[in-house]
Amino acid sequence: MFLFYCICPMIGSFLISIFISPVSAGENRLVYPETRRVEQVDELHGVKVADPYRWLEQDVRGSKEVADWVAAENKLTFGYLEAIPQREKIHRRLTELWNFAQYSGAVKEGGRYYFLKNDGLQNQAVLYRLDALDGEPKVLLDPNKWSKDGTIALQGVTFSDDGKYAAYGRAEAGSDWATWYVMEIESGKILPDELKWTKFTRAAWTKDGRGFFYSRFEEPRPGAMYQALNFNNKLYYHKVGTPQSDDVPVYYRPEHPDWLYSGQVSDDGRYLVITIELGSSERYRIAVKDLTEMYSMPVEIIDNFDNEYTYVGNDGQVLFFKTDLDAPRRRLIAIDLGKPKRADWKEIVPQAEGTLTQASFVADRFIASYLKDVLPQVKVFAIDGRFVRDVEFPGIGAVTGFSGKRTDIETFYAFSSFATPPSIYHYNVITGISRLFRRAEAKINPDDYEVKQVFYKSKDGTRVPMFIAHKKGVKLDGANPTLLYGYGGYNISLPPVFSIGRVAWMEMGGVYAQANLRGGGEYGEAWHLAGTKLQKQNVFDDFIAAAQWLINNKYTRSDKLAIQGGSNGGLLVGAVMTQRPELFGACLPAVGVMDMLRFHLFTEGRTWTEDFGSPDNPQQFKAILAYSPYHNLKPGTRYPATLVTTADTDDRVVPGHSFKFIAELQRDQAGDAPVLIRIETRAGHGGGMPVSKKIEETADLWAFLVNNLGMKLP
Repeated sequence: MFLFYCICPMIGSFLISIFISPVSAGENRLVYPETRRVEQVDELHGVKVADPYRWLEQDVRGSKEVADWVAAENKLTFGYLEAIPQREKIHRRLTELWNFAQYSGAVKEGGRYYFLKNDGLQNQAVLYRLDALDGEPKVLLDPNKWSKDGTIALQGVTFSDDGKYAAYGRAEAGSDWATWYVMEIESGKILPDELKWTKFTRAAWTKDGRGFFYSRFEEPRPGAMYQALNFNNKLYYHKVGTPQSDDVPVYYRPEHPDWLYSGQVSDDGRYLVITIELGSSERYRIAVKDLTEMYSMPVEIIDNFDNEYTYVGNDGQVLFFKTDLDAPRRRLIAIDLGKPKRADWKEIVPQAEGTLTQASFVADRFIASYLKDVLPQVKVFAIDGRFVRDVEFPGIGAVTGFSGKRTDIETFYAFSSFATPPSIYHYNVITGISRLFRRAEAKINPDDYEVKQVFYKSKDGTRVPMFIAHKKGVKLDGANPTLLYGYGGYNISLPPVFSIGRVAWMEMGGVYAQANLRGGGEYGEAWHLAGTKLQKQNVFDDFIAAAQWLINNKYTRSDKLAIQGGSNGGLLVGAVMTQRPELFGACLPAVGVMDMLRFHLFTEGRTWTEDFGSPDNPQQFKAILAYSPYHNLKPGTRYPATLVTTADTDDRVVPGHSFKFIAELQRDQAGDAPVLIRIETRAGHGGGMPVSKKIEETADLWAFLVNNLGMKLP
């Protein structure tokens, strides 16, 4: 699966200000909208907490006041950005750099080959099929035809084993909600099947190709689809050619409305492996249903949420899992369904020095992907765990892929680096031979850039890795405009992947740095847990230490240093800019979780307590309040230049987080630096964003940095 300076009349309950002239860094020529404040005070665990912008949590589609506020803020922001002389040049160069064929997602399914290709400036990548590896590509699905503005995206696709059908999800305006359809592959006919109210699901086909398993939620109440909490997830079976109302629920636990379900069918078609999730952490329960017995009931073989168990494949009634049980860097184990007790589990591939991030079972061999100091290592093992070989890669980079079935002898992977676009390789699992399948012919010379990895010490002495990339010949004189990026959460690792926007930044003379903070998955579960709940401050300390290292080592200085992060990384930027505002010259928090006392009340936010902790817990509340960006802004503080970005259809981190944060930031700002918000329309958390919008947003971000870091374009 691929998985301004005059005051205008009142509108609503606040004043609109208008930007009337170009703004240079250091000039205080902005007048921000007078955002209405309310007397909202909550008492939590004996602490009174003000929330004066509670009304900004309302969905922009259902509140004229919020819609008017958004329009006023966007008018101010876009007026500022459009007045920056270099913006058009940056936009033009980004468009040139983006305009090359890009490939991803190559797989073999149902006797055919499939891959995604974007010719360069297409808003969405197109899904192609190949009847033979060296055959002529044919378009299977072209999302660019689904909408005029390119805002309907392909969210996922799976293929039946017989190669007859493809089930695929369509998501609109960046929402996490997707509707699934079925195509007859040979004819290209779209069947009447339409499966609504799905999120984060896959279509798991049965061996006979008659139908598939998927999960869905109940239909939200009117007007609440982008904000309401999602409960009562259920796993269903859908038979091709029938209405969704006929779908049969296969597994759910009504006494646990907060549980989430996903299903995978074993390659031999015998078992449905059901993964049960409680939250955002990778700790699962596992149930198995024998599909050869019509009336068999799913049986839980893992009945707790203590560890990760990710299904990899099976050999008859023996199921293989990637787990962190007794192995914080993970290992592979076998569970025999005839003897499912823990005492009978067997270790196949033990924990290694690197962190096991992914495993697949192809050609009766395990392909295990590791990170060792955030660099890829891929090893092949026999079915009994014997080491077969390493897969070799060139230089510092990132690797994805290696999916497939037990009966395949071939798979695909992609290799990229900061200045090297992804190229796809065909890999023969038996011989170990890699052959180039598709190469991205970008107008970029990787030899023009230098990529290195350094290690620095955080506040408590922890050794933290960081990648640094820039054009060759950069002088360490402390005057380089530098962009520091981070995330630090949810067991997610940040390898050195390719980004057109970052190449453009380096081409403009900027240094790019990427810190691998605690909370991520770079060094296994211990590294992850060290940046969660009561330990979350470690993540911010790691990021601040990265900034100080860059300054101490003469890459940059504070007024030339920008920081960036999205989602949990937006929280990261919001937290450190409130803790150390003098350390940074500019801040770019994107779709961030900014109100840490109310994140769990919207959409998927309830599942994030596994990483953040819960504000309903007295001890965790105290730790959360100490860093919550919205609550730690202080009047009379000189904050760095800040451009917050969010979108009106973000139903993962609802835009109210960013709205409330910028309203308070604009009120509290005592310095001359601009603090603005850019609110994209018909877009969400980032997934499925059309290329045209990506280019526009990146041009705005880089123009903002040029203006506020005092950059001169080459």
